[in-house]
Amino acid sequence: MRNNQHSTEILIEFRDVSLGYGRGPVVRDLTFSIGKGDFLGIIGPNGSGKTTILRAILGGVKPSPGAINVRPGLKFGYVMQRQSLDEIFPLTVLDVVSMGRLGNVGALRRFSRSDLDTIDHSLSITGIADLRRKSYRDLSGGQKQRVLVARALAFEPDVLLLDEPTNDLDIQGEEQIMRLIRDIHLSLGVTIILVSHLLNVVFNYVRRVMFLKDKRLRIYNKEDALRPELLSEIYETSLQVANVDGRFIIVPTGDNNASSQ
Repeated sequence: MRNNQHSTEILIEFRDVSLGYGRGPVVRDLTFSIGKGDFLGIIGPNGSGKTTILRAILGGVKPSPGAINVRPGLKFGYVMQRQSLDEIFPLTVLDVVSMGRLGNVGALRRFSRSDLDTIDHSLSITGIADLRRKSYRDLSGGQKQRVLVARALAFEPDVLLLDEPTNDLDIQGEEQIMRLIRDIHLSLGVTIILVSHLLNVVFNYVRRVMFLKDKRLRIYNKEDALRPELLSEIYETSLQVANVDGRFIIVPTGDNNASSQ
């Protein structure tokens, strides 16, 4: 499916792309673009190819066939799914966030004043400046996730890629992380590409939604995607959409015959 709903300045473009790891495609015939300032949510079941698309954007998976065009000089920040640091080492929050700056200065160079200011800003915008001397391994799950987001921001990315950023968080932690991502998008103008399997997380924050199913994609503006009949058809179960105090809630109705409607 081809999509023409994007910002004027295209940052990333997929043209008839198939992606896989040697045993046939995980996803195929992907044609879409991501514009500057976009906030795209990628939704699909486990194994549908969501993470594969992120890896392809980063150059870790090559299309066969097809072409992926990335604007020259584009900088990416990547927060990986269920990422864990080796907690044998007593890394502080500052140590971890500073790692994000190494892509700019190299491993053997000292940080400049500008680098240190960028690290401080990343700590501040993610709300963890007061934790800078804390051991990373002693933090809560939500705090660790903020540290990993701050590390990605320290690279000063144009595009922030997040793979299941609310995994293993409780409802409060999930909401706090998603509000942080939204604030980063709005205040810094960073383009966001968010992978998640949680419909209620995605729909309350993104601008556009990409559904992956049966190795193919469908992509919609959020408002167009929030149709019960469409969601029910995609997920093959009857779903209802409610708006409660300005928040979208997607729930099953218990009717298992939705796919035949």
